Amino acid sequence: MSSPAPAPPRAVTVLITRRVPPSQAAAFEAAMASMLEAAARFPGHLGGQVVRPGDPGSGDEPMLYHVVFAFDDEAHLAAWESSPERAHWLAQVQAHTVGEQRDRVSGVEYWFQPPGGAPQAPPRWRVAVVTWLGIFPTVLFLFLTVAPWLEHWPLVPRVFVITVLVVVIMTWLVAPRLTRWLAHWLHAGR
Repeated sequence: MSSPAPAPPRAVTVLITRRVPPSQAAAFEAAMASMLEAAARFPGHLGGQVVRPGDPGSGDEPMLYHVVFAFDDEAHLAAWESSPERAHWLAQVQAHTVGEQRDRVSGVEYWFQPPGGAPQAPPRWRVAVVTWLGIFPTVLFLFLTVAPWLEHWPLVPRVFVITVLVVVIMTWLVAPRLTRWLAHWLHAGR
């Protein structure tokens, strides 16, 4: 009887959110670029990225920077995190920040998660509740305001217009606000 093969090492991603005052943005970005260059020289480094405020996927807060570091396994990440190079650049970066949050996750799938996203998704039932809280009033509003104007249209074009409006309103107005307002509840107990 042969023993089971050892599990392959899992990639490890560190997600860091840093709050940077606008007056410190240029100095922070320069220090962060140097830190990313230093990390790239370490064994097992898979990549790194800075998402600036205003970049797609950065969120609505103007002072939040999101930083991602990925290594092929825990040992290589630990070597980077305990290195004098990281300590040097971390001190440079922190001199320009007013707060940070760190999350460490395993598995390559988290590398592709939107910056600032929760490393672990909220329970589906909570997502369903928040989705319903957005869709119900949006659809009701559209049925009371837009649908009467479309009552003489054929069914398919009416449904097309209403659903396009629901998607636009949910995507750019309702959902971002609901998820921000209910973030603590969505991720409670995580």
